[in-house]
Amino acid sequence: MSDSYRTDQWILDMFPTAFDPCPYNPNWNETHYDGLVDNWNWSTGLVFINPPYSNPMPWVNRAIHELRSGRTIVMLLKHDSSTKWYAKLHEAGANFLMCSKRLKHQTKTGASFPSVLAVLS
Repeated sequence: MSDSYRTDQWILDMFPTAFDPCPYNPNWNETHYDGLVDNWNWSTGLVFINPPYSNPMPWVNRAIHELRSGRTIVMLLKHDSSTKWYAKLHEAGANFLMCSKRLKHQTKTGASFPSVLAVLS
């Protein structure tokens, strides 16, 4: 089973010029680009991340680090306020925008969990 899910198109449409350091890749273990390590300096200043749901903490840490570089970062995450990564985003001053419907990840079936956009700016 993959840990990589497509982002609903209506969300992508809100951020058409955003740099995505974690693009959809069903074979993400085989990718040569590593957004956790590689440089984000060529971004437009706006970053959109839909990280693997099983372990978003490394992406949260990198996003908070990149925030210090003046970037605005939007993260699409499972809405789970009981996690350490959620607390870390809250402490960093993130704004949370709840998705009113279950996302479909560009399929016909809704996700089994709610989602949230965390905005760091």
